[in-house]
Amino acid sequence: MNYKIYTLGCKVNEYESEVMASLLENHGYVKSENPDVAIVNTCTVTNTADSKSRKLIRSIRKKYPKAILLVAGCMVQNKKDNLDVDADIIIGNKNKTEIVNYIKDYKREKIFDVQDISNADFENMSLSNFDLTRAYIKIQDGCDNYCAFCIIPYVRGHVRCKKKEDVLKEATMLVKNAHKEIVLTGIHTGNYHDGNYSFASLLNDLVKISGLKRLRISSVEITELNDDVLDVIRNSNILVDHMHIPLQSGSDEILKLMNRKYDKNYFISKIEKIRSIRPNISITTDVIVGFPYETEEYFLETIDTIKKVGFTKLHVFPYSDRDGTVASKMKNKVDGNIKKQRVKKLLEISKELEIDYMSKFVGKKCIFIPEVYEDGYLIGHTGNYLLIKAKGNKEDLSKEVEVIAKKIEYPYLISEVSVK
Repeated sequence: MNYKIYTLGCKVNEYESEVMASLLENHGYVKSENPDVAIVNTCTVTNTADSKSRKLIRSIRKKYPKAILLVAGCMVQNKKDNLDVDADIIIGNKNKTEIVNYIKDYKREKIFDVQDISNADFENMSLSNFDLTRAYIKIQDGCDNYCAFCIIPYVRGHVRCKKKEDVLKEATMLVKNAHKEIVLTGIHTGNYHDGNYSFASLLNDLVKISGLKRLRISSVEITELNDDVLDVIRNSNILVDHMHIPLQSGSDEILKLMNRKYDKNYFISKIEKIRSIRPNISITTDVIVGFPYETEEYFLETIDTIKKVGFTKLHVFPYSDRDGTVASKMKNKVDGNIKKQRVKKLLEISKELEIDYMSKFVGKKCIFIPEVYEDGYLIGHTGNYLLIKAKGNKEDLSKEVEVIAKKIEYPYLISEVSVK
């Protein structure tokens, strides 16, 4: 049978889709644009994400009317009592590893199996190969932070983690299969633990794997960058010169309303500590604008905090109500046009910050791993996530390539391959 998987949302969903694809292929299924089985791995992080998921499901049903349609993931988990989608098999965020059995069990009678996720165990998943230059490992699931704007703890459950030996085994296998870079991912990645074995312990063991060139953390909370983690950053150059650390707001009042676990001074001082260890590190972040009660004064405070931190890039999101969250019931909502103006302003600042960071590397040697070959150019990222574009050979895809950065053509740092 042929299959096709559609993935919406985060890196965890991407990883889980790769796992499902691997399981299907191990049972003889073949990836195809003309599928007998179509799978949608949904997202529910915002109301817009729900709408995109529903729209995609409708279009797939229309495009492949004879295919078995399986819908899974966060939107299903969140909307299980009021889902209203035309699908043959419906599962939530539990038992994605049973995908082959669900398809085998389908006999033209719809299957609906959305289980309680609140106290679920970690569903062990692994990959020996990944269809990208960089490979992801899901080390953790669930979240206990309950930020006021976020639905994810309700659809992913409490924090639970992959066994350390399983993480190390998966990482070793991925490196053996020629992956130069591994990205650790999860819903609340930095909260990883296996008994007394900590996130820092895991990082320390992973960087010792022979053949691994880069280790990257997909996202980590500022409160989880303790001294033990900072020691790994200090002592190993395998851990890349890039970290994604969500800020969400630079105003203390808004951070309190969001139920974030830090204030702006804590955030700034921790970044200063990181930069004392890694002066050239690239730090990117997430910012939500237009959260309830965000006045112009609070917004300007956020801009001031962003500039004090000196982020490399901002991922900017206008706040939108998420049914079932604390923030959705708050008063003093910010006007939509004001939110648009604030998003635009932060995106302008983000571009300025990004170009300023890129300019520091013009004329310098960089090492990048090409991910794409296009029109005679190799395109890929350095460890600190500079996007390099250099004339080169297709044979160098997925290899480490040394270049000299020549000029900025945003978003690329145009470079020349070093002559050996």
